[in-house]
Amino acid sequence: MFNQERINAAEKQIEEEKKIVDYDTKEYPVEVIVAKYVTKMEDDDNELFIPDYQRDFVWSEKRQSKFIESVILGLPIPYVFVADNEGRIEVVDGSQRIRTLVAFVRGQLILTDLKKLTELNDFKFSDLSEKERRRFNRKTIRMIELTENANEDVRRDIFERINTGSDELSEMEKRKGILAGSFYKVVSDCSNNPMFKKLCPISDKKIKREEGPEMVLRFFAYAYNYESFEHSVVDFLTDFMTEMNEKTDFAPYINDFETMLTFAERLLKNGFRRTASASTTPRVRFETLSVGIHLALKQNPELTLPNDLTWLDSDEMAEFTRSDASNSKPKVKARIEFVRDKLLGG
Repeated sequence: MFNQERINAAEKQIEEEKKIVDYDTKEYPVEVIVAKYVTKMEDDDNELFIPDYQRDFVWSEKRQSKFIESVILGLPIPYVFVADNEGRIEVVDGSQRIRTLVAFVRGQLILTDLKKLTELNDFKFSDLSEKERRRFNRKTIRMIELTENANEDVRRDIFERINTGSDELSEMEKRKGILAGSFYKVVSDCSNNPMFKKLCPISDKKIKREEGPEMVLRFFAYAYNYESFEHSVVDFLTDFMTEMNEKTDFAPYINDFETMLTFAERLLKNGFRRTASASTTPRVRFETLSVGIHLALKQNPELTLPNDLTWLDSDEMAEFTRSDASNSKPKVKARIEFVRDKLLGG
């Protein structure tokens, strides 16, 4: 129990701190945001700027394009947090969105890989009809603007809280929300296979983040389509899952997965782990071994264990399956086929 003096002090502190983070909610048209944008506070011409504590412009063209597509379609856009800094507007959170709008309107962004507005792929802003350019410029972005009472320490504190207040969804969590369907259920069920759990241990923390289904999806995608892999693992897996959701008969896939596990149990004394004491399984090692086993069994369904298993602990295998191993197409192909060929006696 606290005495009245402590309770009064807490109440007073709450009131004082609330005044510091006083804010207004505003909406600005895109053309106003672009017109007011400048990269440095020292430039006198414009009002909207990105402070030094913000990260660089890191969004890929694909991500920028998706954001522009959302704006054009009128989808809800998260609030941008800004602050009044000596009469100018400092972007506290949302710099990637602001920079993307500026890049597009100023002709520095070519739209790519759009899924809804596919006819706009390869368009720049100037390629839009005059009517659509006007409409885009009138689109409004909602902003929460901190008043001049919020000093730099407060602004930095808010930036940190916004960007660390919640964990970003893993790619598999996103797929679960966006692509949940018949094939996701297959992947999820396979990740709960007792033999899979035994051979491919995953930490409780990662299990909660859909790491099990992620591993299984990687097996299926590479097992059936590894020669089509280019560079982006995220896109490769998402595209494969999208295609598989259109199918109805998954019995052959499930059978291949279970057959691979049965052979792996005989082959791998530590399962897919690096060592017997390891408590979790590296993705690249699981991909390499599971898909290599699958490919070998496809060529020879009567496959038996090779007499020489020293390659499993070789320097070459270690190099293929280190955690930062390259995901270039040649490297992916090489490590999967290395296991396949060793099992087939090559």
